[in-house]
Amino acid sequence: MNGARDEFPIRCNDGDCRMYSLKLLLAGTDIIRSYVAFQLAISVSHKYWLGGGQPMACRTNPTPGIWVHWSGACGPHLHRLPYPVHTTHPRWQSSGDVMVISNVAGHGMVIKRIKSSIWTQLATTTSHKSSAGTHKSHSVKEISTVAKTHQMEISGALEDANEVVTKLTGAIDENNRMIEQVEISKRTAFLAINQAFEILQQRLDERKKTLLSELEAISLSKTTALTLQKEHFEKMVGDIGHYTDMASQILQTHTDHEIVALGGLIPTELQATLKRVQTISLTPNQHSNISVSVKTDDLVRQLSKLGEIIVFSPSPSSCTWMSTSVAKVGTRYHVKVQSKTSEGAEYPHGGVEVKGEMRSKTHNRAVVYGEVEDHRDGTYTITLTPQTAGPHQLLITMDGQHVQNSPNDLDVRPKRDYHTLCNDQQVIQCKAPRCVAIHDNGDIYVGSGDHCIYVFDQTGQLKNTIGSSGSGDGQFSYPRGISIKGDVLYVADSGNDRVQKLTSSGKFLHKFGQQGSGQGQFNWPVAVIIDSNNKLIVSDFNNHRIQLFNENGGWLLTIDGNGSGNHSFQSPWGLALDPQGNIHVTAQGSNTIKVFSKEGVHVRMYGDSNGPRGLAIDGEGYSLVSENSGNCLSIYDPEGIKIHTVGNLKHPHGTALDPRDGSVFIAYYGANTVLKYCI
Repeated sequence: MNGARDEFPIRCNDGDCRMYSLKLLLAGTDIIRSYVAFQLAISVSHKYWLGGGQPMACRTNPTPGIWVHWSGACGPHLHRLPYPVHTTHPRWQSSGDVMVISNVAGHGMVIKRIKSSIWTQLATTTSHKSSAGTHKSHSVKEISTVAKTHQMEISGALEDANEVVTKLTGAIDENNRMIEQVEISKRTAFLAINQAFEILQQRLDERKKTLLSELEAISLSKTTALTLQKEHFEKMVGDIGHYTDMASQILQTHTDHEIVALGGLIPTELQATLKRVQTISLTPNQHSNISVSVKTDDLVRQLSKLGEIIVFSPSPSSCTWMSTSVAKVGTRYHVKVQSKTSEGAEYPHGGVEVKGEMRSKTHNRAVVYGEVEDHRDGTYTITLTPQTAGPHQLLITMDGQHVQNSPNDLDVRPKRDYHTLCNDQQVIQCKAPRCVAIHDNGDIYVGSGDHCIYVFDQTGQLKNTIGSSGSGDGQFSYPRGISIKGDVLYVADSGNDRVQKLTSSGKFLHKFGQQGSGQGQFNWPVAVIIDSNNKLIVSDFNNHRIQLFNENGGWLLTIDGNGSGNHSFQSPWGLALDPQGNIHVTAQGSNTIKVFSKEGVHVRMYGDSNGPRGLAIDGEGYSLVSENSGNCLSIYDPEGIKIHTVGNLKHPHGTALDPRDGSVFIAYYGANTVLKYCI
């Protein structure tokens, strides 16, 4: 077999063109198995017809190669395309249809008709198999190899295109979001402008009303004074007229005897009246001028510069946020965000899109979205309520970008359930313990009847003894209250009527207070606590008051319990601060817990305890009150409702919470022990 034919249907790109066919003769045993793909675009206006002839009839022994049979202006032709086609192969041009055949990159070829503006393109990539003896002058590649190379190039181009399109689509989405944000910012700024000028208008109206009221008052005052003066003048005129009328009548109608009898009286009274007139000022006691000075020039100049439209925005990467690293299941968790510019300056305006999310690391679907409050001053509060315990991630974004230190790890702990409070049998033996405090490292500080402070480690082993009985620096007489913050220890030295400041290891630093009832004096101080601003709050038991000091003992404020009403209290003992910073105090005289603001204003009262003494409040606002006379520990929810009681305690005094895990410690005075309760 010397040859074979394949017929390939070819469609025009034009809608009006007809179906044409291209008949190829693949001759020779070496290329009978080759596959050649032709794609042809032909203009219908020239209606070229390819095929239709019988190439084999023209040549009985065709030379191996690729043959094209076609008809042109000069009639049918059978032409052999030299095979293979190289880059060095000369062009071949037909005389009939001006068809130029040239190579494309080695074994490819392009056939173009170059006549007017209409062209026909035939593109093929050829591949063949041949023996080594037949083709020694050029390299040979399989079509699958070439196709694979092109396939990889096309795939790479598609991937590049998809990547670019994805980026462009993201940029389009970002532009759309920014357009929406511009509209939101505009509405926010519009409201801010209206609100500012409404406030300004309100202030102007109030000032106008005040000035008019003052004008009316001044006018009334002047009118009243002038009227009274006028009426006084009128009375004097009347008195003088009365006596002058009498004098005229006497002179006209009375006898000499009557004139002698009355003549001395009338002149005397008349002269007295005239003298009174001479002693007073006849000038009006008020001037009539009332003027007003409203200097508007400066105000108008200020109004012309009032406000500005700010087009710069905060930089998310510079923005900061504050919160704790621990949250509780079912408890609202707050995050304070401060927007800043790229230079680190605080951005003083709101209207930026801020979002907060809390994602569990162990539960894929446990995502909590925060509620955002825009304070319109560049700060935002995000409130989230976690639903699952365990490790979480906190994500905070501004305008779709993470702020500084976002995402950040967050530990979500189970919500406290004081109904499960149980003693884990850790008992610390100590003589007459009155108070207890827990260091951040877990050390346990106990105020003892031995007039010293014992320090125990987490296992209950004694580590240190601070102080001894006495009145010197670092000595104690009935230490009833202790509080520790970092490396500083404060002790309410009850018997010495003072507060001492020491290091956590017991080195004396400072003392303040003495016996008395004046500012900064004490009469049996029994508790001391430290607030977030390092202010000291001291329970002055026998003076029935609470005193506030700075960290060095400088007096700041007294909350006086003497008196009557809600503000009064008797024999204050335990002290604690709630999450809002309010001061809670156990009032033994009324068996209640009184709550005051940090400014000393009474807030509320709760509890019905029996001899309340020690007091501790957890991060959720639950209060734990040791009842000395009730021999129990009472637990109140944040609303002041008693929810649980731990009984069978003999005269419990001090109460403290472990800042690490919330364990409860009770100075069990009646049993000479300190008990630890776990949740």
